[in-house]
Amino acid sequence: MKCIDLNADIGEGFGDYEIADDATLMPLITSANVACGFHAGDAVIMARTVALAKQHGVDLGAHVGFPDLLGFGRRRMQIDPEVMANYVTYQLGALSAFAAAAHYPLTHMSFHGALGNMVSEDEELALVLLRAVKVFDPTMIISTMPGTAVERMARQLELPVICTFLADRAYESNGLLVSRSKPGAVIHDKEQVRSRVRQLLTKGTVQSIDGVALRVEASSILVHGDTPESIEMVHTLREILAELQIALLPPAKQLRQQN
Repeated sequence: MKCIDLNADIGEGFGDYEIADDATLMPLITSANVACGFHAGDAVIMARTVALAKQHGVDLGAHVGFPDLLGFGRRRMQIDPEVMANYVTYQLGALSAFAAAAHYPLTHMSFHGALGNMVSEDEELALVLLRAVKVFDPTMIISTMPGTAVERMARQLELPVICTFLADRAYESNGLLVSRSKPGAVIHDKEQVRSRVRQLLTKGTVQSIDGVALRVEASSILVHGDTPESIEMVHTLREILAELQIALLPPAKQLRQQN
């Protein structure tokens, strides 16, 4: 592995409420997944976050979720797939408008929270939502965990894909995320994160929560911006990458190199 993307979910405040120190986090990452007003974020925060991404040359992505501000998009909702596809287009359109106003490209998208979990498990849902993404922009990069329904359906639709490892989340032995309702789902210990990332970068594997060594093909590492230790985590990741002499490279540049 010669290069990797460092990305974070960002812009997740609402109104006067801030959930993370985005201004400090943004210069440390190479791509940002920005909330589009459904699970978090609003017009002012989106405009401010796009400006921050442009200022620091960070790849800009849309982080789309359920219409669930009260639950931060972490509650499963039963929504007709065709309706949800319209919600996806709506969110892409919202962030795209602010990107256009700032003369800065929107390069990628990912699914947030409970929607991300559901679409990772369900090929039929993934196909409907990804078709909506392709209609919106067939060059949009899909950021997802490897081996999920999202990756399979995105590749079937010939959408560009970048696979992401979640540094601060535990994995089940089937490669999906451990539910946040279970103990140990979110990893707050810096040394544990350091060990997992080293294993990923040197061996291409990660231990599942029950000890199974999983093969992980990823060229991007995600840190959740809403966790209190996110900035320290990103500093730790950058230290590991420097030790291993692995260059930082955002998704769009990685895919251009491959092509």
